[in-house]
Amino acid sequence: MIGAEYEAGPGDRVRKLLSAEDSRALDAEAAASWGLHPFALVEAAGRTCAALFAASYPRLFAGAPRVTAFAGGGNNGADALVMLRSLILLGKAAPADAAAVLSASTAGKGCSPHSQAVLALEKMGVPVLTWGEEPGGTAELCRRLAARSDLIIDGIAGTGLRGPLRSAPEAMVRAINALGSGAGAVSGAEPQEKQAPMVVSIDVPSGSGESGERGSPVVRAGATLAVEPLKESLFRPALRPFAGTIIPVGGIFPAPLIDAYGGGELLSWNSARRRIPPAHPAAYKHERGVVEIRAGSPGFPGAARIAARGAQAAGAGLVRLILDEAIYPILAASAGGIMTVPAGSVMDSGDRFTPDAILLGPGWGRTPDRAALLEAAAEREAAGTPLILDADAIALAGVRSFHGRAILTPHPGEFAAYAGVSKEAALENPGPLISALARERGAAVVFKGHVIYIACPQGRLGVVDGMSPVLAAGGTGDLLAGFCAALAARTARLGIYDGYTCAAAAAALLIQTGRACSRFCDPLELSDRAASLAGAAWLS
Repeated sequence: MIGAEYEAGPGDRVRKLLSAEDSRALDAEAAASWGLHPFALVEAAGRTCAALFAASYPRLFAGAPRVTAFAGGGNNGADALVMLRSLILLGKAAPADAAAVLSASTAGKGCSPHSQAVLALEKMGVPVLTWGEEPGGTAELCRRLAARSDLIIDGIAGTGLRGPLRSAPEAMVRAINALGSGAGAVSGAEPQEKQAPMVVSIDVPSGSGESGERGSPVVRAGATLAVEPLKESLFRPALRPFAGTIIPVGGIFPAPLIDAYGGGELLSWNSARRRIPPAHPAAYKHERGVVEIRAGSPGFPGAARIAARGAQAAGAGLVRLILDEAIYPILAASAGGIMTVPAGSVMDSGDRFTPDAILLGPGWGRTPDRAALLEAAAEREAAGTPLILDADAIALAGVRSFHGRAILTPHPGEFAAYAGVSKEAALENPGPLISALARERGAAVVFKGHVIYIACPQGRLGVVDGMSPVLAAGGTGDLLAGFCAALAARTARLGIYDGYTCAAAAAALLIQTGRACSRFCDPLELSDRAASLAGAAWLS
């Protein structure tokens, strides 16, 4: 698998996610209103990228690595060339072991950050070649330079890419990808022959620009030095695996300038958990929130157990699991602190345990009686009780609209069927799709996957970076639904319920749980690990 986790920075703050259009506008405003000339920005970006990368991968620079920068004609290319020059100035690389490959010659193009970076490298004795496929051209020599490299810096194309890569840039990307995984030089193995080079992309892997057409190649990077503000396209599920470990590069643009732009936010566990208040030291079980769960069916009792354990792990004070008679005996005997109730019994119809939040759907099935139960739960949502719908309950909801207190948790296939779009379109760019659905249905939407997107009717959009293969197992979605229900119940009890905040904290808890695991484990064990994290976050 290509990729690794998001690298959190100092303070683990929430980071803005900008579109390519807003990024271009920010660049222009930086020059026009802040006096930040493109030369200064490129210099700052290239130098900071070099220092950050060298600090992040000391083993790579323990010897004398051979480094080749592949540069297109834009600012990303200039950043890559300045990064190469800075690594030499820092003593991390030698001119004799470095090279630069350009997609087009800078001769006769005047004074620009790109041409000046080329000039500096040439003065330092670094070979600078222009990719050429014509007979007698340099393409084969450039391929050999790439093959002998320990580190390749990718600055071929950035977020401003329009359409697919063509000509030299396309050939350069294919040459890089032909060498291997993109992270071989720092994998820790002791090979008998040379490993594939480490590939680090500037801002985004080349070919993955926001408007680039899929089908053209994308660089497979071991790491991406993402200049803040981060680009939203970097986290789209279809593109995220190409970026490897994402290392935010701050200090280039002033914070007030970044904050003036809208867009989504990249959420981490530390930033998301702080939005949920801790349990009061004198709280009793109802004050921590009562969760009612209707889940499970013959053949799928485990989904009900996992969802209930998830609600417990995230801090619900009381979990009431209502089960079909066919599966009630299976779960009741080993429910632990979970209250189990046979569906249709006196305890089911009573009002002694008024829920603060209701969860429907994990392993539930779509029989006619489920639709009636969903109708009743929707009436309670309209009256103010948070309602979490997962799996089968989402399909049963159809085109129903809610009243701002519902959370829907579809995976890509469920979302595609529910929203009437293709799964491929959803993975390509989920942000606008889930935002539109959240507004139309009056519900927060959690788009599950290796990257989790969260949208709410008021327009907020959040992303929790995942890339945790531990969570690629049946039952983790049920666990997430239980987390959502627990946080919804507790905040509703406190009178501060907000679906976006609850969903963001629940998604961040799930991802953090996966990252805390050093081995594959089942969802019930994951719930125990989540309980430790949630306890550390929300116990006074």
